[in-house]
Amino acid sequence: MRGHFSQHAGPGPRAARTGPRWGHFLHTPCEITVHYPGRTEPAEGPMQPNTLLDALLDEAGFSRAGLATRVNRAGLARGLPLRYEHTAVARWLKGQRPRGQVPDLICEVLAERLGRPVALGDIGLGAPGEQADRPGTPLSGFVERAAALWRSDEQQRSHVIEAPAVTGTPAVMPVWEWENPPEDADVSRAGRTRVSLADITLLRTARAHYELMYRRCGGIATRTRIVGFLNTETAPLLRGSYNDALGRQLHRAAGGLVAMAGICAYDSDAHGLAQRYFHQALRLAKASGDRGLGAYVIALLVNQSLFMAEYRQAVAFAEAALRAAGTTITPALACDLYAMQAKAYAHLGDGGAALRCIRRAEREAERIHPGREPDETGYVQPGLVNVQVAEALLSLGELPAAHEHAAAAVGSPAHDRGRVHRLAMLCQIELRRGDAERAARTAAAMAEQVRGMESQRLRDRLRAVREHLVASGAPPARAAAELIDGALRVPL
Repeated sequence: MRGHFSQHAGPGPRAARTGPRWGHFLHTPCEITVHYPGRTEPAEGPMQPNTLLDALLDEAGFSRAGLATRVNRAGLARGLPLRYEHTAVARWLKGQRPRGQVPDLICEVLAERLGRPVALGDIGLGAPGEQADRPGTPLSGFVERAAALWRSDEQQRSHVIEAPAVTGTPAVMPVWEWENPPEDADVSRAGRTRVSLADITLLRTARAHYELMYRRCGGIATRTRIVGFLNTETAPLLRGSYNDALGRQLHRAAGGLVAMAGICAYDSDAHGLAQRYFHQALRLAKASGDRGLGAYVIALLVNQSLFMAEYRQAVAFAEAALRAAGTTITPALACDLYAMQAKAYAHLGDGGAALRCIRRAEREAERIHPGREPDETGYVQPGLVNVQVAEALLSLGELPAAHEHAAAAVGSPAHDRGRVHRLAMLCQIELRRGDAERAARTAAAMAEQVRGMESQRLRDRLRAVREHLVASGAPPARAAAELIDGALRVPL
């Protein structure tokens, strides 16, 4: 079904042709402090957890108090009267850089225990440019940092799971560096485990399996399983032996898995962790040489930016994906990117740009051929563009057109969690139109559909719908709100 505003839509916004002004994001004052693991941060900005030190601490079998005691002893041997306790180590793990000679003492203590040299970069306390999980870093170091994060996530380290999402330059730089040179000239590696095509097939099969689990059960239940797989299967393969051609396939398959882990973290309300997984997936996509995979990962960052109300960032990220992927981008992914841009523009109050993006999304939707799409874009199912457009039109106050799109979305086939989101959007629009009775029926169907799913995002959606139902004051709406209360009482 073509949109209500299709006849009014002209060429896309100028930004879609010329690309975002990255300089605006890289030099905007107030929120551009770069956060590197192991650096002391300004009081007003969050620190990044030092996952490298955390992983080595675990490997050495040291408790926080045990490391502090050994650092004190090593300092005493150098004539330094140190009195560190476990609380100091906790601060180091949260990202604070210890002063003076203490970083060298930590390396000395860990090297003695592990029986191998340990450098400052190995414990997350080297030069800033060596510590960020960014596309410009060497692949071998990136793999170790990525694996350290996976290990910390599997062990439920609170300073990793509860870390906030970064904004400003740290959020933008991974996208900028994915889009720009240098490229990886050779991704081959000489490791202990010889990687085969069968190993790559295993990673691809696992990604499809965890995606299906996520759609049926939600990200909370799925995340622990996929992170365990990253640690036991994916990390050893990335550290293995492969030539350049096989390595690119390996990095592509690993990138799809890591992106899925990010989706599950996002669905679990761990936004800083999700962002780091997305940035890792973007680095793996660059190593693979697959621009389409990178554009898909950026679409995930666009979706997260919309959730965090970073609307200008969402527009800029989508522009980067569309521009850098060029002719390699598939219609399904282009459709989703334009639809998300429309939502961002609508929230920014730019109705003209939103409508032009809606028109572009509709054109791309007509070109989708499921058999020609990669596995990752399978989420762009019939009706997805309708629900995205409905949300944009709702923000613009165009209720009849929004209702038309939302009804079309609900009438199209969708996986379980997608259907919940579509019903929620339709219910919200019906309430805005004053049709409490229909909204109550839609809400009841949504409450029934969500049973058995462990998803923080879906619970958020249910709470929002419940608030709208209660605010309407209509008896049918209040009854539907009670059904939602019942669904929300089921613990995750």
